[in-house]
This record gives sequence, C-alpha cells and structure tokens, in this order.
Amino acid sequence: MIKTAISLLHFKNCCMPLVDLIMPKLGESIMEATILKWHKKPGDAVQQDETVLDIATDKVDSEVPSTDAGIIAEILYKENDVVPIGTVIARLQTDVGVESTEAAVSNGVPTASPEEIPYQPANIQVTPSQSQATVTKPGIRFYSPLVLKIAQEEGIGMAELEAIPGTGQDGRLSKKDILEHLAKGSAAKVERSVVPETSVQLTSTPPLQNVTPVVQPVAQKQPLAEPAKNELEVGNYGSNVEIVEMDRMRKLIAKFMVDSKKISPHVTSFTEADVTNMVMWRERVKKDFEKRENTKITFTPLFIEAVVKCLKKFPLINCSIDGDKIIIKKDINIGMATALPSGNLIVPVIKNADQLNLVGLSKQVNGMADAARNNKLKPDDTQGGTFTLTNVGTFGSLMGTPIINQPQVAILAVGAIKKRPVVIETAQGDTIGIRHMMYLSMSYDHRIVDGSLGATFLTAVAKELEAWDVDRSI
Repeated sequence: MIKTAISLLHFKNCCMPLVDLIMPKLGESIMEATILKWHKKPGDAVQQDETVLDIATDKVDSEVPSTDAGIIAEILYKENDVVPIGTVIARLQTDVGVESTEAAVSNGVPTASPEEIPYQPANIQVTPSQSQATVTKPGIRFYSPLVLKIAQEEGIGMAELEAIPGTGQDGRLSKKDILEHLAKGSAAKVERSVVPETSVQLTSTPPLQNVTPVVQPVAQKQPLAEPAKNELEVGNYGSNVEIVEMDRMRKLIAKFMVDSKKISPHVTSFTEADVTNMVMWRERVKKDFEKRENTKITFTPLFIEAVVKCLKKFPLINCSIDGDKIIIKKDINIGMATALPSGNLIVPVIKNADQLNLVGLSKQVNGMADAARNNKLKPDDTQGGTFTLTNVGTFGSLMGTPIINQPQVAILAVGAIKKRPVVIETAQGDTIGIRHMMYLSMSYDHRIVDGSLGATFLTAVAKELEAWDVDRSI
C-alpha cells in the first residue's frame, strides 16, 4: 500500500508543470541584482505572492514574490550571486497534488513527506535526430548564459571552464567565480596534471681534467608564514583601533560620491533667506493640517514647492548631460535625501512634483521617508530624479556643500533655521529685529551651469521662501 501511494505521488510529480521564477525588471537603468537571502529552499511550499527571496540593486533592497503557488523544485543561484535581469533564478513545481494526497490519507494509505520524495523531472523523449545539446548528461556542469558569454569573450575553453571551482548551487560556476579566475591572471590558470620533476642544481669546481660535476638537489623553499589577519590590521593601523568593514550600501555610496566628483566640476553658491513668515504660517496651521489630512506638514514639502516654481523659470537647472548634448527634462522629479537608521543615505524621488499641491507633496514626502526608514522602498522609487534637495539642517548644520546626484546637474542644501538679529528695511527706515534665518547652498555642474545661472536660481528660491503668504489657507 505504501509503495502504491509513493508511486502515485511520483507519477503526479512527473506530470506537474514547472514554472520559471525570473529575476524581475527593477528599473530602466538596472541590469542586474544581487541575491541577499533565500526565504525558501528546494522542497518548500510557497503561496502565490509570498516572498521567496530578497535582492539588492545599487539603489535599493527589494523582496521578490512567487508568481504561482506550488513547491520550490530547484534554486539556480545562491546568496550573494549577481544575477542579470530576466534570468531564471528558480523553478517552481505547480499544481501540487493536494487532493490526491488528502484522498490517500483519508483512505488509510500512508504517504511520504516531500523531504522523503526527491524531485523527479518530467521524462523527455529524445529522438536520435534531436540535438544532443537538449540532453543534460550526468557529470556535466550547468553553465548560465552569462558565464558562457564571459568565457567566450575571454577565450576560455571548455576544458579550462570545467576545471574552475564553482561556489554556486551544487558546485555551479557563478559570475563571481569566473571573474575571480580571470583576475588571477596566467599565474592562476587551472593546474594541469603533470609528472613532478626533481629540481636540481649543477655545481662544479674550476675546469680540471676528469672532474665530474656534482648533482645536488635544491632544497625546497619554504613559503613564509602569512601574518594573521589581526597582525596585519595591527601593523597597518596601530593597536588601539576598531576596524569595521563597510556594508554594501556604504560601499555604493562611496563609489557614487567619488564618481560624481570625477564627472562634474563642482561649484557651490550660498545665500540666506528670511523664512519668518513661512515658520509662523506652519506653526499656525500644523495641528489643523495633521487633524484634517492625517499626516504632518514638515518644512521639506514647503522647500520642494519653492524649488519646483523656480525650476519652471530656469529649466536648464532641470537637465542632464550626455557627451556634448544637453538633455532638458520636461518632468520635474525631486529627489529628497533621506538618512537611514543605519547611518546610510538614500534618495527617494517624488515624481511629477509640479503636479502636486502642498497636501500632495506632504503625503508624498512623509510616505517616501517612512518607506525608506523601514526598508520598504521599491526600485522605481529611487529612479528618474531630475533635481535633489537635502536638508542638512535636520541635524543642526547651518550649511553644507552637497555632492551632485548623477546624472543631475544641481543639488540644493537647506540649513538649520535659526533666530538672529537682522537689519529690516522698511519705508520708515532701517530697524533691527529678531527673524528666522536660514542659509541655502547649491552645488552645480560647471560644465553646463555657470555662476550667474546658479546664483540667480539660488536667489530665486530664497526669495520664493521669503515671500511666503502668512495668510495662506491649507
């Protein structure tokens, strides 16, 4: 009876269709993603839309859900593998015979657990006329299209390819493995089987008659013991230090910042704004705003609204450069630099900010900030920015010299709002008053934005904030 039940299950498994789980498209400019963690393993059941794995791009981390319900039949890549978009990363066995197994149990027939029944692929009949490439022979490794492409471009033959150690699933060769092999150069080529030869050295006396050269084996040179990691660290940095490895996001931020400095000749202009009217207005309306809209109104959407108005007047600030071409963007997509609890930085983008009123901007700003801090941003949430705002005043800085977020050409930093005594010009003459003052600084790409345009735009933003209508309704 048990054998009959197992045979029925094997037959059912053989007939179940397999569905490919594909590395999803994550944005226009994203071509590959890194697998961070698998939440399932072969043999595990999965529901439709249930998270199967976590992936990371150079912008954001994401979860990949299952497209169907079934059982994980095969996982093709392991954690930390870099996988091109559109590649099959796993296979799912669908239409699992729940009804059959339940019926067998109800009839008193014991069934085997999924762990006891190995996955059996469907039998494929291959005729002699079919290509031999369609048959996977035992003992031959599987190579992904990406690995084969790299091997072809670098001139690596199949014999050499088969000898490279693989760290992927079931010893599979990954992109990382073949790139490490190439990086080692000719000195690390795959060792071929050779007969060891005795190394000898010929020594002789001055040429005398009937003197036979003496053959002496050369002592094998003992490799120097490599210093321990801690010894290296102490030797390089001293003893009273703590060494912390950069996480993946910090490495990417570091690379982007260095690249931006290399790409764009940075110029930074400064100005200050009297934002007393704006501060007083927000203080007056913030409670009613939160009660009515169920979200807080911070200074960030007020800054973004002023920036959007000025970008419409100065469209050359809302552009990018492609070689000798200036790409002026019609859409106004504002990136807002957001600090994460880890100390890292990410820039979610508010798309079509010019089409949102102050309420819409407030909800977008708060929603993006919450998603960023809770690691819920989608890949598209960080794509397509045309101008970036960073609020360095959040942490008490009066001003900053921000680095341009490529491929944009400008970034605005707003500092902390401080009360200061300033000269106030009136029709009756000058007077001194206590005002809420704020510094603004903008870094811009001097290839396209000259000092006159950069300073004029920055001044326009400051005047927009100063001219805030204190009687404005929400």
